[in-house]
Amino acid sequence: MAAFQRAVDLGFSYLETDVRASTDGQAVVFHDPGLDRLTDHDGVIENLSWSEIQKIRVSGEPIPSLDELLSSFPNVRLNIDPKSDRAVGPLIEAVQRHAAIDRVCIGSFREHRIASCREALGPNLCTSMGPFEMVRLWLTSWGVPTGPFQAACAQLPPTLSFLPIVTERLVDAARVKGIDVHVWTIDDASEMNELLDIGVRGVMTDRPSVLRDVMMQRGYWT
Repeated sequence: MAAFQRAVDLGFSYLETDVRASTDGQAVVFHDPGLDRLTDHDGVIENLSWSEIQKIRVSGEPIPSLDELLSSFPNVRLNIDPKSDRAVGPLIEAVQRHAAIDRVCIGSFREHRIASCREALGPNLCTSMGPFEMVRLWLTSWGVPTGPFQAACAQLPPTLSFLPIVTERLVDAARVKGIDVHVWTIDDASEMNELLDIGVRGVMTDRPSVLRDVMMQRGYWT
């Protein structure tokens, strides 16, 4: 929560995070499947109950629930990735419980997780593209007719196996379809500027102060 608070204090109103599920169905804000890299515990987070997870610390801080995140920052919009199939149900329930459908965007590398969220939360849910839609967008950028898209945005790495993915051609093709392109994870100011120059509309970063400086220099910060 301290990291989210820092980003909000810097002035950001859009945050990105991941969720997993406890054994008793709590949506837990955590990226890794295992605990050993970031916490003072070992093991798999989804093998623990919420009461057990509450005792674990990341750099001295507790692991938050999605409920806590949604309630603590009611004016913030969240991009959320369910990192496992088990996390989908608790994520849907938390969004419903907080009536937060108008301030979340859900994305995943697993098409069926996005589909489950769309089915449960309805057509007004913002989602990003799964891998299949991403390929279709790439084909569209080369003039291949691929039909309409369900996603509101495409969230992509800048390269894949050193091959450029986010190009001006792709960004232009997405814009024609009414789709914003977001890129992750960009921590270098010069790369942020290059992406913004070609029309990228969102940058995910682990260095929010760097992104803020870039946006201020470009006159985007209000």
